[in-house]
Amino acid sequence: MNINIDYQSRVPIYEQVVLEIEKMVALGVLNPGDQISSIRDLACELGLNPNTIKKAYDTLEQKGVIISKSTKGTFITDNVAKVKDRKIDSIIDEVKEKIQELENIGLTKKEISKRLKL
Repeated sequence: MNINIDYQSRVPIYEQVVLEIEKMVALGVLNPGDQISSIRDLACELGLNPNTIKKAYDTLEQKGVIISKSTKGTFITDNVAKVKDRKIDSIIDEVKEKIQELENIGLTKKEISKRLKL
């Protein structure tokens, strides 16, 4: 897996792994039923502590992105549409917050739209 980690970021590393895997699912790089690297393999590949990857995988499993099947491995669930929708909703919420910040400093929706060229 091609996961980018920013060691200078304030975002915890396990959370960066979660976000990267969710992004790959949303973009269709990872599809339902795809097997992903084991905790040990991914930790070795990224040069991270296996506990960090375990925490990321636990978070992804709680979110319904992956499922672990004992003795078989870890797979992307069939809930890809839900994952994608949650990611889209999250991004839209961030955009709405930024628009609110712009309005708070005096820009109108029309001015914001014009500057964004929407």
